[in-house]
Parts: sequence; C-alpha cells; structure tokens
Amino acid sequence: MAVDNGRQVRRRQVFYIPGYDPIHPRRYRELYRTESAAQAQISGYAIGIRPKIGGGAYGWHADATIAGQTVTADVEVLVWSDIVRASMSHTIPATYGQLVRTAWTYVASGALRRLMWLRKGPVIAALYPVGMLLFQLIMALLIGAAAGIAGWWAITGISLPLYGLAGLLGLDAIIATAVWWVATAVWWVATAVQLAVWSAVTVWILRWFKRKDGRFFAYYLMHDYAYAARLKGANPPAMEARMAAFGAIIASALKSDVDEVLIVGHSSGAHLAVSILADLIRDEKVSVGGPALGFLAVGQVVPMVSFLPEAHRLRADLAFLSARPELTWIDVTAPGDGCAFALCDPVAVSGVAPPHQRWPLVISAAFSQSLSPERWKELRWRFFRLHFQYLCAFDRPKDYDYFQNTAGPLSLAERYRDRAPSQSRIDVAASKYTSVAA
Repeated sequence: MAVDNGRQVRRRQVFYIPGYDPIHPRRYRELYRTESAAQAQISGYAIGIRPKIGGGAYGWHADATIAGQTVTADVEVLVWSDIVRASMSHTIPATYGQLVRTAWTYVASGALRRLMWLRKGPVIAALYPVGMLLFQLIMALLIGAAAGIAGWWAITGISLPLYGLAGLLGLDAIIATAVWWVATAVWWVATAVQLAVWSAVTVWILRWFKRKDGRFFAYYLMHDYAYAARLKGANPPAMEARMAAFGAIIASALKSDVDEVLIVGHSSGAHLAVSILADLIRDEKVSVGGPALGFLAVGQVVPMVSFLPEAHRLRADLAFLSARPELTWIDVTAPGDGCAFALCDPVAVSGVAPPHQRWPLVISAAFSQSLSPERWKELRWRFFRLHFQYLCAFDRPKDYDYFQNTAGPLSLAERYRDRAPSQSRIDVAASKYTSVAA
C-alpha cells in the first residue's frame, strides 16, 4: 500500500477534477495564481506558478517555500468541460423539458425527500433553478399578455364602436351591416395581433433572462442537476470513457518518482474521483513503495447522485474506497456553503458504509471562523462564490489551507494525521437505494 511513509514531500503531482463547468480550465490556473499569492502573503510563505512542464491537457507548475522547505508541484486539470457543454440544452424549450424530467426523477424516486433529511442548503440550491425558471416563464407570460392586450385595445378601441354609432345615426341596414363586418374583421385582426405580440414579448423576455444567466445561474444549475438525473445516477458512456482516460493519466503518475500523487475533486468532481480511484485500486495500479496517494474532496455533492436509483456503480465505489488502506481520503466542506452537503459522510449517508470503514475523514473548513467577520459578511450571501472558497485564500486560516495541501511539504496523510472528524458530521444512512454494482 502507499498511504504515507513519513517522508517529506518535495515533489507532488496534483490532479484537479472540477465540477460541472463548461468554462475553459484556464480559470482554475488564474484562480490558483491570484489566491495562492494572497494566502502566501497572509500566512507568511512563498509560492509562485509558471507554465506547466511536460505533457497533459492543461495545468501549471508551482514552486513553494513553506516552513523553510522547498516543494515543487505539477498541477493538471482533468478536463471534462466539453462533455458539460455537450450536455447543455441550447434551446429554451429543451431546458424547460429538462426541468420537468429532472423534477420528476428526484420526486418520484423519493430522493428529494431523503436529501432534505441531510442539509436544506443544497436541496434549496437544487430547487432554485426550478423555481427561478418557472418565475421567468410566468413573468414572461404576464408581461407578454399585458403587451398583447394593450395592442388589442389600440386597434379595437375605435373600430368596435362604429357599429353602435351607425345605429345612433340612423344609417340604413345595409350600411350598418357593412360597418358591423368591418368592425368584426378589425376585431379578428386585433386578436391575431394580440397573440403575436404576446408570443413575441414572451420569447424576448425569456431570451433576455437566458442572456443574463451569468447573474441568475438558473439555466446552468438546471443543466447540472439534469445531467445527474438523466440516467438516474448512472454515468453516461462518454463520461465513463473520460474517467478511464483520467485513470490512465493518474496511473502513470503513480509509477513516477514523485513523493505524493494528490487527487482533488471539487463539487461533482468529487464523486468522479471516487470511481476513478476505486478503479485504480481494483486494477492494482497503486503499488507498495510508490508515491503516497491522497484524495482531497472539497464541496462534495455526492448524495445528489448516490441517492438516485441507478447509481449502483457510485455506491459500490464509495463502499470499496472507504475501506482501502492505499490512500488517505479527506472530505472538506463547510456549513456556510449552501451548495454542498456540508459535513455529510458520503459513504454513510448513502447507506453503504462497510463495518470496517476507515474513510473519509470528514472535517469542516469553518468559513465563519477561518474568514474574518468583514470578509465573511462580504461573501456570506454570494452562494456560488462560497462554493469555490475551498480553492481560495482564508484571511484567518485554521488547519485547512488549499495551497499547503497542494504545494506544502506535508503529505495529506501527515497533515491530518491527528485530526479528529468534525463532531457535527452526519453519518446516518438516509438513501432509499443502497444497491451496488455486481
């Protein structure tokens, strides 16, 4: 096994698996560059990044001097943004179709009700795109209807009284009938115009909301949850193929002469990492005497997938990985992150904890304590930004420091060797579905 041999880490290979994100991975390089510099200034160490050395999809090289020790780290982003983009519905009707199918999957399976037993925050986050998209549709329909009615009155407001005026003036029946037909024709034209205006304004408003989704995140989050629900928790074939490719890259690093191979899974990237690592260990790619193997899960949303009826593979991988001595698995969340299942043991709550479970070590990043009151006040209601705080600087850091984990002289096992799990962790089985893959 390759848990940790007590040696100092001088060279580290880091593989970062992002969550459901359609944006180019350069954003993570820039985030690391700016936030590592801020954390280094706060904590009194030195760290800098430069272009990546060697092959691979995308990444960077980090040099750090922490506690008087020099460490180098090569960070590679395991990219699946192309799969994310391909999964996104590009039309408004298709997105509303996703809304109906996803809501039905979570409600009919009973997963939504059981998820609410854990943490309300991520469930509210899951319901948010449903509520926001319905709100947008209702607003568009109401404003469109108001515009259509206004157009109808603008056309008919003068023409409809013509027939009555003809009667008051004593016009003969032929003229009165002609006026009636004109007024009727105008009414039908006005009604057609009303419907056309209603439809056009409704579509324009819906398109406006979609263009502004960088502020609302309704479409983005809807696509995210729909991706997990599309196959009821099973991985699409394209994702399975990509995970196998990721595994081959990590297996190659495990044969190198680095001191530690560290996998960082953020958000939905955490459950991908679980399956990738489980496959590596089953295939005996983690050898005795090789690099220490660490798995850092941050802001995980595992129950959103593992609670679904067809997530057999994920549940099997959770149970398997939780008992393995070949790695160190640290799960970091924070109650202040409304998008993560904070302090929920993903193995236990999924109902697949084996009797000899040893992982993960569930700890809190304690946003409200590791950020100053001023900084916490600034970020508290920026929910999406807080979901990325695990990758950022803390101005009052405690024992969680992303940059010391990825570029510091201590392995993940050594850094958290004496760390007790959070007393507030949730480790009660809650999933209705506990079947695992054969």
